[in-house]
Amino acid sequence: MTQPIKVAVTGAAGQIGYALLFRIASGQVFGPDTPVHLNLVELPVAVKAAEGTAMEIHDCGFSTLAGIDIYDDPMTGFDGVNWSLLVGSKPRGPGMERNDLILQNGPIFVSQGKALQKAASDLQVIVVGNPCNTNALIAQHNANDVDPRRFHAMTMLDQNRARAQLAEKAGVRVKEVSNLTIWGNHSSTMYPDFENAKISGKPATDLISDRKWLENGFLTTVQKRGAAIIAARGKSSAASAASACIDHMKAIVTPTKKGEWFSAAIPSDGEAYGVPKGLIYSFPVTSDGKGNISVVPNLPLSDFAKTKMKTTTDELLKERDVVKDLLTK
Repeated sequence: MTQPIKVAVTGAAGQIGYALLFRIASGQVFGPDTPVHLNLVELPVAVKAAEGTAMEIHDCGFSTLAGIDIYDDPMTGFDGVNWSLLVGSKPRGPGMERNDLILQNGPIFVSQGKALQKAASDLQVIVVGNPCNTNALIAQHNANDVDPRRFHAMTMLDQNRARAQLAEKAGVRVKEVSNLTIWGNHSSTMYPDFENAKISGKPATDLISDRKWLENGFLTTVQKRGAAIIAARGKSSAASAASACIDHMKAIVTPTKKGEWFSAAIPSDGEAYGVPKGLIYSFPVTSDGKGNISVVPNLPLSDFAKTKMKTTTDELLKERDVVKDLLTK
């Protein structure tokens, strides 16, 4: 019998968790023949809601569901898990500065990082809770026994948003848009790279010649999409964030097709594209399907791209300085 894959999800009773859990349990990530065991990790006050979610998951009758456990402590919730999806984080309140948000979330990811040392040796960590790059940095630095390369911050949502915008502008289906890189931070400084993207196998700029739109309307729409959704529905992105997390997981467990790549924020080795060592930075990456992620080297970068990348790099350096007291290694 195939050993179940154990997946822990923090913030399991929240909107993203609710949209995410059913899809993992159904076999969408690991396939119809691989059982999945879910660990729902929540704050004590939200355990009752998590119990209701667990009831619903059971009621779906998924053939791939091996079991569900609910925890109010990551030390027990992360024990032996193969995947840890860090979805839960404190949202930004009215008038709150980004640095305030970073500092308030920091202790959460310190404790979660320490708890991740109890996970399985093949652990993969995807940080969804914002500010995800710096939250991932904090968790990674506090998980002393875990390979830093196992930590990712999710920029797949930004990639999906950018692909959708290019597809709409070009009048094609989203599947025709490939090699869309998100560089840097999951914030309004991210750089969605249209210059290296392809549409129907051709450079995106061959099909979309409106440079003004690409450098302004396109970038602004992608960078501020999250804020626009909050303004429209009164709540943060949920279903699209969950869908992006599924896409990210599938990209890791599936060997990347030759000549293609996807976006993920991973620890910089200090060499690729001049990004300072240790920053959790979104790069174009490939997967071997066995959990190993590699940065795509030597993509051509225009002066426009380099300027945008410097802006998002500088922001991440400032965020790292804000949390320097929480970084233990």
